[in-house]
Amino acid sequence: MVKKGFILLILAAMAVIIVGAFAGFTGNTDLGYVANHYASNGASEVGSANLVTAVVVTYRGLDTLGEVTILFLSAAIVGFFLKVENTDNKDRKLKYVSEILNTASQVLVPIIILFGVYVFINGHLSPGGGFQGGAILASGFVLMFIAQPKKEISHKMVTILESISGVSFVLLGVAGIIFASGFLDNTILSLGKFGTLFSAGAIPIIYIFVGLKVGSELTSIALSLKENQNEA
Repeated sequence: MVKKGFILLILAAMAVIIVGAFAGFTGNTDLGYVANHYASNGASEVGSANLVTAVVVTYRGLDTLGEVTILFLSAAIVGFFLKVENTDNKDRKLKYVSEILNTASQVLVPIIILFGVYVFINGHLSPGGGFQGGAILASGFVLMFIAQPKKEISHKMVTILESISGVSFVLLGVAGIIFASGFLDNTILSLGKFGTLFSAGAIPIIYIFVGLKVGSELTSIALSLKENQNEA
């Protein structure tokens, strides 16, 4: 009884705090200093028609580096705990896959991969970017694993692609420090004509490496799960 009363007391205190916080919230009628700088100067400084995603890889480039590092560690941890020895898989029983799913995947997987590439290449012009495009790429490979369980992809190749993309991303960031004003400063390349594909300086190149890195890391997780199933 005392325990239940203590729990109710904590819940009541939390309710008072939450109600008080919401009751006193008036909202922001004006942009803050940082947000106002993005809105007023972002287009001219980074040359990107899609300012939202451009902020992620320019003004907040170090945050993006932290995010892709967390994703890399997640993939590495999954791979570590699911690591198995190479065994003969000839006797493995494969789940039945319908002919419709198998056929549809052969049509859809290339389209999904192509769309993922489109999303991160055009991230500086339209909604999208490296993270979104990379996730779409990985979803295409996951569909392929489900529909074609016998299909094999070299885990080593995926790891090499992830490593190259990650190193290239960091090198671009360092180039921004050396040749421009800061880490991942996109003005190391010409901003080009606003609104065109070849614009926004180095942002399209940065998005390509981010998209490949995110896609390869998520695909690596899917591969680790696939390789460690008793049934594919």
